[in-house]
Amino acid sequence: MKKSRKKAETEAKEKSKAKGILQKIWYFIWEDNSVWSWIANIILAFILIKFVVYPGLGYALSTSHPVVAVVSGSMEHDGSFDQWWNSNAICNHSLCTQKEFYNSIGINKTRFRSFIFKNGFNTGDIIILHGIEPEKIGIGDVIVFNSDLNYPIIHRVIKKEYKNNRIYFTTKGDHNEFSGKEDKNISQDKVIGKAIFRIPYLGRIKMVFAKALSIFGINMK
Repeated sequence: MKKSRKKAETEAKEKSKAKGILQKIWYFIWEDNSVWSWIANIILAFILIKFVVYPGLGYALSTSHPVVAVVSGSMEHDGSFDQWWNSNAICNHSLCTQKEFYNSIGINKTRFRSFIFKNGFNTGDIIILHGIEPEKIGIGDVIVFNSDLNYPIIHRVIKKEYKNNRIYFTTKGDHNEFSGKEDKNISQDKVIGKAIFRIPYLGRIKMVFAKALSIFGINMK
């Protein structure tokens, strides 16, 4: 009987001790205003986003990269739509306008204005992607695809063709004057996802954070 009472008292003390530790941890994370508490919160947020939120979104949106930050200006429009439409491009190795470039491939102004992200987007924007069957990707859609440059590219589809029962895409960055080598013969298996939504400039936070981590030799993908 004494042993049983002693055991119960020991268990009660251990539970009380564990509860006290949890309360201290809770206070440190949510109520403490120290520098170390802020650092702990940043680390916890990174872990949750990296290993819980991001994979969950990937599952829901059927893609390995549900959220991407735009790190180049290849989809930016300078000025208004009309100013961009009449800006420089290259047609058959000669200087022309974006209007002439797109007209030459059967895309007039009215059709282009019906495309998603008709005004492009900017460096630092966050883009939400959705995994989609290649058959459902059309001219004017914006896709992210793996390239030989060791990083994904986000450009607009301007051509779609079938070869040997496979689909191949040609893309172009709205800001670019022509389709580069990496924009051509993009096989369907290289497509990561289709862009469906834009959050302006939020990606700059990720870019700054990634740059800060790179100083310490940490590569955040």
